[in-house]
Amino acid sequence: MHAQETTFSKLVQGEKQFQVPLYQRTYSWQRDELQQLWDDVLELVEDQVEGRPPTAHFLGSVVLAPGRITAGGMQRWLVVDGQQRLTTLMLAFTALRDRHRERGVDKKAARIHDLLLVNSYRDGEDHYRLLPTQADRDAFTACIESSPKAGGPGNVGAAYRFFLGALAAGEESGGEVWTDAVETVLSSLLSIVEITAAEGDNVYRIFESINNTGVGLSQSDLLRNYLFMYLPTRGESVYRNLWLPMQEQLGPENLELLVWLDLVVGGNSRAKQSEIYRDQKKRLEPLSGDESALQAEIEALAQRAGRLRRILEPGLEGDPELREALERLTRWGGQTHYPLALHLLDLVDTGQATAHEAATALAYAESYMVRRLFAGLSTTGSNRVFMELPKELEKDGSPAEAVRRFLSRNKTGARVWPGDEAVREAIRDRPFYKTGRSNQRFQVLRRLEESYRSSEPVDYAKAKLTVEHVLPQSPAQQWFDLLAEEAEDDESSDELHALLVHTLGNLTLSADNARLSNHPFRRKQEILDSSALRMNQGIAAQERWGRKEILARADELTERAVRLWPGPVEGMVHAHDEWAGWKELRAALLAMPAGTWTTYGDVAALIGTHAVGVGSHLASKPGLHGAYRVLTADGRVSEGLHWTGDEHPGDPQTLLEAEGVPFDTSRRARRSHRLTSGDLATLLGKEVSDEISPTHDPDDEQQTAAARFEAQLRDNQTPETVEGVLGALRFWEQQGGYRAYGKASETSCFPNLDVGGALESRKLWPLAIYPVTGTVEAVFQHLKLRPPFDDEPLRRELMTRLNKIDGIDLAEAKLDLRPSFPVEVFAGHSEEICVVLEWFVHTVALSEARRPVSADD
Repeated sequence: MHAQETTFSKLVQGEKQFQVPLYQRTYSWQRDELQQLWDDVLELVEDQVEGRPPTAHFLGSVVLAPGRITAGGMQRWLVVDGQQRLTTLMLAFTALRDRHRERGVDKKAARIHDLLLVNSYRDGEDHYRLLPTQADRDAFTACIESSPKAGGPGNVGAAYRFFLGALAAGEESGGEVWTDAVETVLSSLLSIVEITAAEGDNVYRIFESINNTGVGLSQSDLLRNYLFMYLPTRGESVYRNLWLPMQEQLGPENLELLVWLDLVVGGNSRAKQSEIYRDQKKRLEPLSGDESALQAEIEALAQRAGRLRRILEPGLEGDPELREALERLTRWGGQTHYPLALHLLDLVDTGQATAHEAATALAYAESYMVRRLFAGLSTTGSNRVFMELPKELEKDGSPAEAVRRFLSRNKTGARVWPGDEAVREAIRDRPFYKTGRSNQRFQVLRRLEESYRSSEPVDYAKAKLTVEHVLPQSPAQQWFDLLAEEAEDDESSDELHALLVHTLGNLTLSADNARLSNHPFRRKQEILDSSALRMNQGIAAQERWGRKEILARADELTERAVRLWPGPVEGMVHAHDEWAGWKELRAALLAMPAGTWTTYGDVAALIGTHAVGVGSHLASKPGLHGAYRVLTADGRVSEGLHWTGDEHPGDPQTLLEAEGVPFDTSRRARRSHRLTSGDLATLLGKEVSDEISPTHDPDDEQQTAAARFEAQLRDNQTPETVEGVLGALRFWEQQGGYRAYGKASETSCFPNLDVGGALESRKLWPLAIYPVTGTVEAVFQHLKLRPPFDDEPLRRELMTRLNKIDGIDLAEAKLDLRPSFPVEVFAGHSEEICVVLEWFVHTVALSEARRPVSADD
């Protein structure tokens, strides 16, 4: 075998084709892997734009085996390993080509197409420089050929849409210079090790060997070995007294975290966790001959280990104010604040700052993150902002004011700190329940409740509180009648509900989620009035609960919020040229799979505005990418939508039909292909509601949940449907599964399976049954993350089997989402559904039987 370092453009140049063998799995990279690659690309792009010396990022290896040479001399290579990287880069370049085309830069688009994506003078399958497995081939070639179905469902289409969105977002602020830098990075600054097998090598044996390697050394392991190699006389003592206690104190994962933070706090704001050893080695090499200096470095690291423990376990912090600030950030979750917190504890412990100053600085950091959550701003780039903060604190003056000035200063991209007016507008209008992570939404409501300073504080550790909607997510007709009284001209009660239901003014905390359910407000008043929470008592004191009351409560909570979370330095608040919601709208249009449509109301609910406003905005932006996928509430093309020039052949309906959206004779799009606001939020990578979170509680709680589910089912569905659902669930239990239940007010039921050994236990469920709303979701969004259904062909087969049942019509374009069908299907087709459930269980069992079993399983 031969190995050499190369780049993507050099690897694919010339007439050649890379073919993924049949024994390899389908393309499997999803949003997390794509985002990690893109974050690395953005760092290199920033270097390019700012004129810093170019550095390469090691992407990984690609193992190739020579295939046959075709007539005319084209070399075919089998991709033994590395197909995920190759496919991802091909799709990134495809998206870049299409962004060039949209901007009218045809020459750049043609260069990418001809030199990187295709063999221009070859026909058929030889035309493509990469030929994925057969399961991915149609989706991949649709992107390369720019067919109407480009960017459809599945991982290939999702990756293409991810890069379209990422490129569009960057172009808005960076322009053509930024886009050119992206092309330079993708083609020339991502380092790849090309490993070429020789003729006659057993290709499958190579693949098997590569994918069955043992666990390698961690970055901290490598650093430890390096350090103690240069401590020949002191090594044993230093290891016993310093390194080993630190290792036992933190554990392997947090020790690695410490070594990375040591670089960041030391001034390397660009340190990567994947390259800790390289950067630490470079820093320590000048000390390699001085055992005293190396021992001092390890002593300093051990001191920081103790400070990191106070960040990880705030209860260890002695100062009450600082402890509370650390606790709030810990409950917020994530590691974004770690570099700042560690540096502040350095300053406190060395007498350079007081605990009060450190607590105030952390409060500004918390405010920055909370206010961005209110405004719906992306967290992308926030880690970099906080990695730069330690250097800022090295300057003279109060560390708290230094943090505030730094976060206030730059008003673009990742460092926008919304001012009071932006917070007021966001709290009134934005769907807070669909923003951020569930624990973050909970912490905002907790802090607001604590601000009332009740004489009997709530014990949050014991209280089983969850976020509750006062106006229900799935309201009974009585709620819609109330909303209809307040609806404005051209506004339906459905649209008003969508605008209000997820805003902060309609949310509270409660331990009575199941009791509150979808009851009328009078019944909810009785329950909320007995709550110990002041917020709930305030809601219960209202005579009714509609638009007026929700907006009034939003205003009251806003005033508390701007006091609890102080904003940027006065005079440094940036007046944005464009409302952030329109940027989110463009991102949503780019994220929609081919073959789907949505409504003006769904988009409005996503971004926090009115459907009329969405329509007016789209009408004022003719030619906006994907605008033709936004239809009226009944699925028709809006009369206000029109093309400009020759951008598309035919009318919007013709284009949608070419993508796979069926229309009826009344020119209405089929509702099975519609994306809701929740679907759009999922496609944008947002954590949506907690409704689909099956839990397997203790037996008594399970029995209570089961009784509640069955009661809701019997109260809302026909006897035939009830018997069909319960019969299917009994059949599921006979197959070795069990029932799990959601904790929302509508008690959803999940037919669950526990799979895997003791070391890798996981849960699988094919369906989610909602007894009140009368829907059944096929949970492809969750299956795609769980073996064996992370393999796309198996999800397609499950969809196909379900669609053979009369009354089920799941759109292929929703293969990555949670398409639904009516629960009434169980009334006449329970046995057919049981056949699909049996296939599901058999497929899982067969997959588990084929998995290698370790000695510990």
